[in-house]
Amino acid sequence: MIMKRIDFLAAILVFMPLFGSPAMAQFRTVEADRADTAATFSVDSVGAYIAYPWTLERCIEYARENNLTVKSQEIAKKSSEEDLLESKAAYYPTLNFSTSGSASFQNTSTYNEYDEATGKTSFSGSIGLNSGMTLYKGGRIRNTIKKAEAGYKASGWDLEQSKFDIEAEVISDYLQILYDNESLNLKIQNEKLSSMEVERAKTMCEAGSISKADLAQLQSTNASDKYDIVSARNSLSAAKLNLKQLLQLGMDSSFEVEFPTISDKDVMTSIPDLKTVYENALGNLPSMKSAVLSVDAADLSVKIAKGAFLPTVSLSAGINTGAYSGTGVTFIDQLNNKLGESVGLSISVPILNGREYKTSYNKAVLSAGQARITEEQDRNQLLSTLESLRNDAVSARSQYLASTEQLDAQKISYEMVSEQFNAGLKNTVELITEKNSLLSAQSKQLQAKYQAVLSMKLLDMYMNLEQSKTE
Repeated sequence: MIMKRIDFLAAILVFMPLFGSPAMAQFRTVEADRADTAATFSVDSVGAYIAYPWTLERCIEYARENNLTVKSQEIAKKSSEEDLLESKAAYYPTLNFSTSGSASFQNTSTYNEYDEATGKTSFSGSIGLNSGMTLYKGGRIRNTIKKAEAGYKASGWDLEQSKFDIEAEVISDYLQILYDNESLNLKIQNEKLSSMEVERAKTMCEAGSISKADLAQLQSTNASDKYDIVSARNSLSAAKLNLKQLLQLGMDSSFEVEFPTISDKDVMTSIPDLKTVYENALGNLPSMKSAVLSVDAADLSVKIAKGAFLPTVSLSAGINTGAYSGTGVTFIDQLNNKLGESVGLSISVPILNGREYKTSYNKAVLSAGQARITEEQDRNQLLSTLESLRNDAVSARSQYLASTEQLDAQKISYEMVSEQFNAGLKNTVELITEKNSLLSAQSKQLQAKYQAVLSMKLLDMYMNLEQSKTE
C-alpha cells in the first residue's frame, strides 16, 4: 500500500532536498552548471537543437504518462470494463446458429454389367437456430452487475493510486539528486578549505613554524577530502541513473536535471494539522476509496452466493430442419417439410449439491469480513504514516534551527582556531579537529533541512488530494 511505501521513503530519504527558493546559488557545482545545458531537446525555428534540463514537474508528468506500471494499471481498468459489459449482457437473450452435415457409404450385393460390386452413398444435413434467456436467477445477475461496477470503479482508483505512487517515487529520487548535489558542494568547499590550509602550512613549514609531520597530516587530510569529492560525485551520478531508470528512458537518452534552490522559508512552511490531513486523505486517497469499494464488492459476493440457493427460471426457443439424399424430394422442399419449432420453460431448484453452495456462501461471508479488516488496517496504516510524517517535520524543523545556531558558532570557532594556528598557538591536530567539526555541523544542518522539506512535501501530497471521479 502507498502508506507503507511513503513511510518507507520517509525513513530512508530523511536527507533529501525539495525545490523552490533563492539561497543556494553560491553552492552550485560543475554538475549543476552542466544541468543547464543538456537533458531534453527541442528544435527551434531554424532547426537547431536546444537542450533543456528535466524539472521535477516534467519528470512527474512524464512518469504519470509513460511508466509501465501505470500503463499496466490502465489495461487492468479496461479489463474491468469488459467484465462490467459482460455482466450486463446476462440480461439479454442468447442466439446461436448451428449446422451439420454427414456422408455415409454402404456396400451392396448389386453388380454392374462388368460384374463389379456397386455401393450406395447418402448425404444428410441439418441447420438450427436456438435462443435462451434467464428470467430469474435469485438476484445473482443484478448483484453480479453491481459487483462488476464496484470492481470497475476500484480499478479506476487503483490507476490513480499508481500515479500517486509513481509521483512519490519520482519526487524521492529527484530529491535524492538534489541532496547529493548539495552534499557534493559541501565536499568541494571542504576540500578548498583544506587546500588553503596545506598552502599555509607549507609556508609555515619553510619558515620552521611547524614540522614536516604536521604538514603531512594536513596533506593527508586534503587527499581524504579529494576522495570524498569523488565518492560524492559517484553518489550523484548513481542518483541520476536511478531517476532515469525510474522514468524508463533509453540508454541513449541524455539526462540531466534542473537544480533548484531552497531557503529557510521552505523549511519554515507551516505544518498542517494532523486531523485535517488525515480526514482529507481518508476521504480522497485513491487506495482508501478502492478499499471501500472492495468491501462493497465483498458484500455483493455474499448476496451472489446466497442467491445460488434460489431457483433458476430459464426460457428457451429454437427452430430446426434438415435434409437427406435419396428421398426423391428436393433439398428446399425437405427443409420446408422438416421444419420444427420449439419453445420451453425450465425451472431448476437446488436441493443437494454436495455442500457446494453452502461452502461458497460461508467463504463469501469470511471474505467480506477479511475485506473489512483490510480496510481498517489501511486506515490505521494511513494514520500511522501521517503521524510519522508530521512528527518528522516538527522534529526536523527543530533540529534545523538548532543546527543552524550550532553552525554559526562553529564557523566563528573555526576562524579563531585557524588564526591561532597561523600564529602558532594551535597545533595541526586541533586545526583538523575544528575543521571536521565545521563539516559535521554543515552536514547536520543539511540533513535536518532536507528532512523537514521532504516531510512537508509528502504531507502536501496528502493535503492536495482533490475530490474527483473515475470514469
